[in-house]
Amino acid sequence: MANKKNINPKKPKFSPYWIYGIIIVIFLTMQVFSGSSFQEAGTTTPSQFMTFLKDGDIEKVEIVNRREAKVYLTPQAEQKEIHKKSKPTSLLPSATKLPNYKFEFGDLQNFEDDMSKAIKEEDLDPKPKIEYKTEQNLWGDFLIGLLPFILLIGVWIFIMRRMSSGGAGGGGGQIFNIGKSRAKLFDENTEVKTSFKDVAGLEGAKEEVQEIVDFLKNPEKYTSLGGKIPKGALLVGAPGTGKTLLAKAVAGEAKVPFFSLSGSDFVEMFVGVGASRVRDLFKQAKEKSPAIIFIDEIDAIGRARGKSNFSGSNDERENTLNQLLTEMDGFGTNTNVIVLAATNRADVLDKALMRAGRFDRQIFVDLPDIRERKEIFEVHLRPLKKAEDLDIEFLARQTPGFSGADIANVCNEAALIAARQGKPSVDKQDFLDAVDRIVGGLEKKNKIMTVAEKRAIAYHEAGHATVSWMLEHAAPLVKVTIVPRGRSLGAAWYLPEERLIVHPEQMLDEMCAALGGRAAEKVVFNRISTGALSDLEKVTKQARAMVTIYGLSDKVGNLTYYDSSGQNEYGFTKPYSEKTAELIDKEISNIIEEQYQRAVKLLEDNRDKLTELAEVLLEKEVIFKDNLEKIFGKRPFKKEELVADKVAEEKTEDKKEDVNEEKELDKPKED
Repeated sequence: MANKKNINPKKPKFSPYWIYGIIIVIFLTMQVFSGSSFQEAGTTTPSQFMTFLKDGDIEKVEIVNRREAKVYLTPQAEQKEIHKKSKPTSLLPSATKLPNYKFEFGDLQNFEDDMSKAIKEEDLDPKPKIEYKTEQNLWGDFLIGLLPFILLIGVWIFIMRRMSSGGAGGGGGQIFNIGKSRAKLFDENTEVKTSFKDVAGLEGAKEEVQEIVDFLKNPEKYTSLGGKIPKGALLVGAPGTGKTLLAKAVAGEAKVPFFSLSGSDFVEMFVGVGASRVRDLFKQAKEKSPAIIFIDEIDAIGRARGKSNFSGSNDERENTLNQLLTEMDGFGTNTNVIVLAATNRADVLDKALMRAGRFDRQIFVDLPDIRERKEIFEVHLRPLKKAEDLDIEFLARQTPGFSGADIANVCNEAALIAARQGKPSVDKQDFLDAVDRIVGGLEKKNKIMTVAEKRAIAYHEAGHATVSWMLEHAAPLVKVTIVPRGRSLGAAWYLPEERLIVHPEQMLDEMCAALGGRAAEKVVFNRISTGALSDLEKVTKQARAMVTIYGLSDKVGNLTYYDSSGQNEYGFTKPYSEKTAELIDKEISNIIEEQYQRAVKLLEDNRDKLTELAEVLLEKEVIFKDNLEKIFGKRPFKKEELVADKVAEEKTEDKKEDVNEEKELDKPKED
């Protein structure tokens, strides 16, 4: 069978470009055949021609287009030795005699005078015939006249094909298929390597999505109890949390057709194309049902419809949304067609799209916690050649607030850093450098600054470190550096606690620590600088949130002016009076000023330790937690253990006791 396949290879597919090529070849052939290119004659010069004329060898001279002369010899002259090589040849049979020579001359009047003079002097008999002809290449002139129109039509066809296909248009990408769906189909014949094993963390989201896949595989398990298949599931979460990865896993796990496309694929400059593509998408899905449709970034077409609608592009987008609403839950029924969608802007979606019966389930994909970050690190560390003693739990603790995409970036940056330094494997320091690179930016050790500027930066960062060390609820310090990174001249790294709720004293301590840099400049140099811009921005946002969002101000009271629906995000009116606005501004200013004075007092009471820390920072440029413990001693505040960490620690201890009761840990567990 294999030999048979080799003997009978597949024939090449027919292409419309073959027709274009054949037409061009025919035109060129006609152009060439109609001309004199296939008639070869010897070439000569006007002086040689005059010699032949005087010898009486010329029978006829044809002057073509007043610039070229074709020379015909007499039969007697053709027998001469000098003219034997001038016998004309032709690739095509010709009924008329062909010229022996041809040449071009300059001015016609001078050429005619020279011939007349030569004929009179030699008294030739019979005299050579002189004929005048005008030759035209009709096909060549026709092609030249047609060329501009061909170029215009070709450019128009190229533009329309690009507009209709967009690089991947359905149905061949022709202009007549512009309303076809652009969804990419994944089925049992398409190899998708991503599975649920590649999705670390997201346990709740995976359970919801796995149930949908299981429903399509074994519908009798659910329908036997009277259950109905859900119409759709909406994945909502911050960027980089794994919404699209979860959809890829569904495509790899589900043994049913999976249509994948983006919300922007429905958008087109032509009217009605978006709605047409929605209809075609669901038509294909119904034909292959049971099937799953995945629409990434659905907010591109699913934004809330405006009350005062104006004609234009917004009207076209709303028509597309209306068609999507009808297809998902309209008068007709979609049997076994489930719609998965992903967005990080669920607050702007239309309410009709979010109702039960369309997107029955909203699956919230949150940022991973410490346990989930550990699992994500294990997934992304598989292809890396890592050090044997690498502590994955330590890496998870060093990356609070990182999404799955951020962790993947950390692993890649760590591998690049290790390769740049020529290491055989990726170790712990490479990952710490990668975190610093992503959070703070690239080091700029060659940045030019004066001694006074460097000293001010050192005291500024030392002020942050000192105040945060003295406050109970401030984030514990990891390291401080005065080496410029990115747009910052210095930086202090903290390891914030992962809190689900925040108390006012915790927010105030963080604000006080943020203002420690400016307070240190005031205490030491008795002047302030512009270096605290990011700190002021941070504390101003925190203070405003305390007053206007969380209701943590006694003077303003238990009020919030936060709109979770996002409808008033770009409103031109404030939800409070001018008097309340003055009260809010005053309260924000009082909170910030109170924490600033608190930081100043702390630094004045510990000025000697602040100075010592700044001098160490000037000497080493980078200091760590150990340097602060030598100067200030250990922090008197005990960190509260997380419930998940406590349970995991107890399980680890029980397991170790079962293996060997007398065995001790090699390394003590850090707080």
